Amino acid sequence: MSQEPEEKAPELPEPPPVAEHPRFTKPQRVAFVQSAWHREVIEQCRVAFLDEMQARHIERGRIDVFEVPGSFEIPLHVQLLAKTRRYTAIVAAGLVVDDEYIAETVIKALMDVQLRTEVPVFSAVLTPQQFHETAAHFEFFRKHFATKGIEVAEACANTLHSLERLRGQVAAGIV
Repeated sequence: MSQEPEEKAPELPEPPPVAEHPRFTKPQRVAFVQSAWHREVIEQCRVAFLDEMQARHIERGRIDVFEVPGSFEIPLHVQLLAKTRRYTAIVAAGLVVDDEYIAETVIKALMDVQLRTEVPVFSAVLTPQQFHETAAHFEFFRKHFATKGIEVAEACANTLHSLERLRGQVAAGIV
């Protein structure tokens, strides 16, 4: 009687480990201000941002979303939100097409708000040099903005953790 060799089930690769993100000591509240211009592109940033923030222990209910007509209107809204002291961070997202002056003005204004109010402000306001209103460009930038949403969430959460530690050290007289 011949024995046939047992078939082994193919070994599956182990799934990558799920990233463990630190939890916050105090509740965080974040504002997300986006331009309505090219909404179908910018919304990819917002969706990715919200998902990544959830993974980093800031629930969707603690993130308020605001929409403004265009990127030029973002800084004033960010400033008013920062002055409320309701938010521990504010994120801006917009698409400025072929106008470096507007993009630089928006970024500088966001930095000014951050320094005046001590509320961290993060930018996902991008200005591509060669944007064309074609399906291929829209698809490229939808994917690009999804990546930027994850990146800005990472920067936001890491900064909030850093500020939480620093403020604790200042309060304890360590720094």
